[in-house]
Amino acid sequence: MKLRMLMIFILVVATLVAQAQAADTVVLVTHDSFAISESLLDSFEAQTGLAVEVLRAGDAGQMVNQAILSKNNPLGDVLYGVDNTFLSRALAGEIFAAYQSPALDTVAAQFLRDDFFVTPVDFGDVCLNYDIAWFEENELSLPQSLAELADEKYAGLLAVQNPATSSPGLAFLLATIANFGEADEGGYLDYWAALRANDVLVADGWTDAYYGEFTIGSRGAGTRPLVVSYASSPPAEVIYAEDPSAGAVTGALIEDGMCFRQVEYVGALQGSANQAGAQLLIDFMLSAEFQADMPLNMFVFPVVEGTELPAEFVEYAQVPAQPAFVAPADIEAKREAWIQAWAEAMLR
Repeated sequence: MKLRMLMIFILVVATLVAQAQAADTVVLVTHDSFAISESLLDSFEAQTGLAVEVLRAGDAGQMVNQAILSKNNPLGDVLYGVDNTFLSRALAGEIFAAYQSPALDTVAAQFLRDDFFVTPVDFGDVCLNYDIAWFEENELSLPQSLAELADEKYAGLLAVQNPATSSPGLAFLLATIANFGEADEGGYLDYWAALRANDVLVADGWTDAYYGEFTIGSRGAGTRPLVVSYASSPPAEVIYAEDPSAGAVTGALIEDGMCFRQVEYVGALQGSANQAGAQLLIDFMLSAEFQADMPLNMFVFPVVEGTELPAEFVEYAQVPAQPAFVAPADIEAKREAWIQAWAEAMLR
């Protein structure tokens, strides 16, 4: 009897300790590209008394898939980095708890949603990036449209990402659908068949494609001078170069229809241990200090109006005038079918 009472006492104490620890910590589940200044997390802790534990869960698609599979035992309290290409999958998986942040009134109207399961944080345009020196040295003109990429003169030059596991990969797939449509002849699948015949390389995620295959990102180890990345990637190459004064080594192709705009969101995970802390972290992500910190760390644009951009970002980042567009309702209704059709055409 005494032993039984002792075991119950130990279990109760362990539960109380775990609850206390959860109340003092917010676990942020995010993608591998998440990066902010360490001082920001210190600032959040100073303001709230809550420490932030960052859990990286792969590319955006992988992260969402893991969150859905573990929704009955959430990986953390907050999920950041789901974008408009994967959002409908996350919402259908019912992984988020609704929360209306009081800071939403500072967000540009174009990014606001009718529901409050997720909160917009940043945006960026997925575009083709190119190695400036490579094209100059090989005296090859840059493609001026997606259709041109299928020309044999660009054979073996392009690296893309798998749209099933990569948000920029899915964004690029959506750009091709916007450009070529779904017709049996001349549609996006025929276009992808042409890219396959032109020796396109498909990587699992952005990191693999950019740092493994792209001639610049891989520091010469890769062989592809064209890669699907972001219009805001060129400033990163300048800032982190050994000699930033040398200027841009990469560029982005931002001609009409060649890019696709991504909006990234944050949401409180349903049933998590620290819902109150999750809401405080969401509010903090819309604060002036967090929004101003993102451009030179994650190389994305803030959604809060009036946020001042760093000089380097203004000089080297580009914003497409007319990115490709696919209606959110169509993405929600057809995304899985599009990805499946793409996989059958490209991976078999």
